[in-house]
Amino acid sequence: MAGPNSVNRPLNAFSLAQRGMSAQMVRMNAAASNLANAGSVAASEGEAYRPVRAVFAEDLDRASGQSTVRVRSVVRENTAPTRRYEPGHPLADANGEVWVSPVDENAEMVEMLEASRQYQNIVEALSTTKQLMLDTMRLK
Repeated sequence: MAGPNSVNRPLNAFSLAQRGMSAQMVRMNAAASNLANAGSVAASEGEAYRPVRAVFAEDLDRASGQSTVRVRSVVRENTAPTRRYEPGHPLADANGEVWVSPVDENAEMVEMLEASRQYQNIVEALSTTKQLMLDTMRLK
């Protein structure tokens, strides 16, 4: 996030990268949370875990015309949990049913892999920027 003293300063490659990396970390954390709760059961539909997703928004820096990303929010998906018949389970209701979280583990792994690749791309761009800056300084 930009501090109060940077309101009129244009963004540089490092602050742009920091924002992108932060957004991808939120995305990875959401996928990790979903994976951690995959297969969890609850006594009722309302108590069942529902997957979370990071919602991104564009953040335009009017001073430079550069566009960055920010996390607008982290929201719960409106996916219905699955009812499963398990009469011996301690959380089973009077009908012997429990509610299982609707987390698709394969989709979460793809989400995490994609977020980590985006994060790595930003790291590579920063590394290239740093190397170009060092090469430029050596020319002087």
